Amino acid sequence: MSNWTRNLFLAPGTREPVYLQIARALIEEIRRGRFKPGDPLPGYRTLAEQLQVSRNTVMAAYRELQAQGWLTLTQRSGSAVAARLPVHDAAEAPPGGIGFDMRTAASTRKPAPGEDLLKVATGNPDPRLLPSAALAQAYRRALTVNRGAALAVEDPQGHPRLREALSLMLASTRGIAAVPDRLLVTRGSQMALFLLAQALFQPGDAVAVEALGDRAAWEAFARAGARCVPVPVDGEGISVDALESRLGAGPLRAVLVTPQRQYPTLAPLSAARRARLLELAERHRFAVLEVDQDSEFQFEGRPEAPLAAQDRASVVVHVGALSKIFSPGLRLGFVHGPAPLVAEMKAARAVLDRQGDPVLERAMSELMEDGEIQRHLSRMHPVYRRRRDALCAALERELGGAVTFDVPPGGLALWVRVRDGVDVDAWSTRAIERGVAFQAGRRFAFDGGPVQGVRVGFSNYEENRMEQVASRMAAALHDREGSA
Repeated sequence: MSNWTRNLFLAPGTREPVYLQIARALIEEIRRGRFKPGDPLPGYRTLAEQLQVSRNTVMAAYRELQAQGWLTLTQRSGSAVAARLPVHDAAEAPPGGIGFDMRTAASTRKPAPGEDLLKVATGNPDPRLLPSAALAQAYRRALTVNRGAALAVEDPQGHPRLREALSLMLASTRGIAAVPDRLLVTRGSQMALFLLAQALFQPGDAVAVEALGDRAAWEAFARAGARCVPVPVDGEGISVDALESRLGAGPLRAVLVTPQRQYPTLAPLSAARRARLLELAERHRFAVLEVDQDSEFQFEGRPEAPLAAQDRASVVVHVGALSKIFSPGLRLGFVHGPAPLVAEMKAARAVLDRQGDPVLERAMSELMEDGEIQRHLSRMHPVYRRRRDALCAALERELGGAVTFDVPPGGLALWVRVRDGVDVDAWSTRAIERGVAFQAGRRFAFDGGPVQGVRVGFSNYEENRMEQVASRMAAALHDREGSA
């Protein structure tokens, strides 16, 4: 406590009595949260020596604080901050508040749920399955080989070795004629979308987006001044007919699509629509922003080639994420697109972040070159397939009359259609109380309206926990129906 009170600042030269200056200074520290209710305060003599005032002056200050309700005084324990503090002046900002105006109202977040909550709201890889030994070895080599030369790399476009490895991977596994100079490495796919928006859009530009989709992407575009235009989706992905009709109302700068597995419904973009979309983009000169969520996880059949592999007019910008292979905590994404666009993104990256993590990028390039990523994916495919099957079977048993779904051939989540009459939002809220968190369809709706569907991930937990996920979802549904 003595170190804290050494930082009390009085106002010499004012006409206010010194004891009131001390009282005001202590009240300010309590309001700021430096002194908490119940914290002891130094004795009269100690504080008097620190502030170089008389002991009687400190006693007078403490009596004033006691009279106002800020302190309690006892014979045995001395002085302490009162357990119940006086009500603050409403005009003052509380600790952690804000004392200036922002462009928009600050958002508020709910506190994190309890530890027993089964979090199946996302389809992210299980971080417990990370090949930590191989990654640690790659890190050590990046830090020690050539005396840590990786740390000397300063390139907003990403480590050259990683871009080389990425270009080989995209060519061999996705059929994209990738070259390192047309690749930009980012801290996850969200940064890639943000930089794309900064480089590509002017205020007022119209950007077509899937009417069910990723709000974070829409927000990144909006912050660049773009105007998002929703386009319906169905069982074949984005409606290209609706997109073409929208072109009659004015030009588009770009269209954002998730063709491999539409996010969140998982519907693949049909071959006919792929061809028409590319033809429209070439004819009307708009960019196709292709987000590849998790094509590495394909359990049955062959995945469709990405749009970037079919692009003959240089209209497609391909966005991917290595984070989806290992863990979302390893923030690595990438963009492959036309060289002039990548150059603009590189310039924006230099302002935002200067560069990425050269050691991580160097280590990841080694894992790609050594084949460790492909070996990891080969190990993970049967694991995640079993978890998918376990969740599907459990949902059929527990909720067969209330939901339907298609077993996806790949990816790490299900899109579950909910029968009419079920209030999906109320169900998802009640489910958290029952110990399971999934995403209600409204979360993905551009207009914020209700959607009779939910997204449930199966990658975070072992097969035996999938039964708990389904049973808790069922209990929450029955609770809601019982109270209706």
